[in-house]
Amino acid sequence: MKLTLKIWRQPSQNVKGKFETYNLDNVSEHMSFLEMLDVLNEKLSFEQKIPIAFEHDCREGICGTCSLVINGQPHGPLQGTTTCQLHMRNFKDGETIVIEPYRASAFPVLKDLSVDRGALDRIIQAGGFISVSTGQAQDANAVPIEKDVASHAFDAATCIGCGACVAACPNSSAMLFTSAKVAHLALLPQGKVEAQKRVLNMVRQMDLENFGNCSNITACEAECPKGISVSNIALMNREFLSASFSSNDAN
Repeated sequence: MKLTLKIWRQPSQNVKGKFETYNLDNVSEHMSFLEMLDVLNEKLSFEQKIPIAFEHDCREGICGTCSLVINGQPHGPLQGTTTCQLHMRNFKDGETIVIEPYRASAFPVLKDLSVDRGALDRIIQAGGFISVSTGQAQDANAVPIEKDVASHAFDAATCIGCGACVAACPNSSAMLFTSAKVAHLALLPQGKVEAQKRVLNMVRQMDLENFGNCSNITACEAECPKGISVSNIALMNREFLSASFSSNDAN
C-alpha cells in the first residue's frame, strides 16, 4: 500500500503546531496502525529527521495510551477498537490519512501526537478508591451481589481512561469517564461507604480540570473503544444530586 499521511507536528506545548505531509510506500495491510507509524519513524530517522512523538504501551487495547484522532475520529473508523488494534487493511491503497492529537483544553499537547491526560488521573485520585480494613481478604462469595448489578459494575470498570469520550464530545466533556469510575464503585457494596463523598469530590475535580458539560449527543459512547454506556452518566447525576442534598442536610 502507498499512503499519504498528514500528521500534526508540534515541538512543544508553547510552540505553534502545523500539519506536515509524508508519503509512505510498501505498507503491509497486516500492520497495525502503530506499526505503520513505527515504519514512518524509522524512515524519518534514516533521513536524519525528527521522529513523530506518539503514545503507546501495551499495544493490546488495554492501557488506553494509544490515543489518536484518525480522519476526525478518536481511535479511527472502527467501533470498539483502540488505535493499536486498528489495522491497515481498514484503509485503501493511495488513501490520505489525517492524524492529530486529542483536542481539548484539559489535554495540552506535549509534543506532536502526545497529550497530557493527567487530568483524568487527578479525577481518579479525588475519589476513585475505597477504604478497606487490613487483614485477611474476605472469601469471594462472602458478599452477595446480584448478577445484573455485578455485570453493570464490571461493564463500567472496563473503562481504560483513554480520553476518547473527551475528544469526541463537542464540549470536551469527561462525564462518561467520570461516571464510569463513579458507577463501578457506587454499584458494589464495597464502595457504598464512601459513595457520597466520592461522587462530590470526583465531579468537583472534573470541573476544576476545565472539562465541559455533557452535550447529550452521545458521541462519547459511539467512540468509546470499550462501549461504556451513557446510562452511567444518568447514574452519576442521581448519585451527585442525592449526595448534594445529604451534604446540605448535614450542614
